Amino acid sequence: MKSLLRRRPSPALIIAVIALFISLSGVSYGVATGFIDSREIQNNQVRSVDIRNNEIRTKDLRNNEVRGIDIRNSTIQSRDIAINAVRGEDVKEDTLAKVPSALLADSATSANNAGSVSTLKIIPLTTVAEGADPVVLATHGPLTLSGVCAASANAQLTVSTTEDHSATTGTDTNTFSGQTAVGTFNADLAATDSPSQIAELGADMTIRYSVTTASAFAPSGKGFSGDVGMYGDPTGAGLCRFHGSLALQG
Repeated sequence: MKSLLRRRPSPALIIAVIALFISLSGVSYGVATGFIDSREIQNNQVRSVDIRNNEIRTKDLRNNEVRGIDIRNSTIQSRDIAINAVRGEDVKEDTLAKVPSALLADSATSANNAGSVSTLKIIPLTTVAEGADPVVLATHGPLTLSGVCAASANAQLTVSTTEDHSATTGTDTNTFSGQTAVGTFNADLAATDSPSQIAELGADMTIRYSVTTASAFAPSGKGFSGDVGMYGDPTGAGLCRFHGSLALQG
């Protein structure tokens, strides 16, 4: 018996005991030494309750790994987006509503007069041969403004209407060497009346150009007003030319 107690443990037995001790208390050993790494943690076992609030930082996340499904709906706010970072290509255009202040701009040439001016009619340079049929320069509702080239290239403006009790006038704005284009006024133009002449250069004028302020109005509320230039050239084939702009109202 004494001889048995005096026998020393073999090296193999010592190694086996140490291995058994480590296998039975490996985690406790890691905790005791303060060196726990991913090898001591079972896969899929760390949960949100095991992580201290506000401890996960951007350096702990792999680049380009956070996706839309990882973010709760309607939680991203303007303060979470960098200034001037959202671009037109990031917005679905057909979901945008019209800006309220732009609602009147669809039909207004000038936003300052959007309540009364629906459009601006430009009368391009229009040439009419002497003695030819009148040429329509502009129409608005029942009102029609035409250019006429009478004998000796006498340029004239006429207004006709399809609505009774309309009114029209033409006022010359230019006088050259005492020569003034003729403007006329008609306060009761009927649908059955012939076109009312509101301005003409005059066949005896040596300077064959003038600008007339032409205007017309119908009881329905349609009207126009603007400057129309008239030019007459009696030489050669004899031509009249017209150009200008009108504000169409109503």
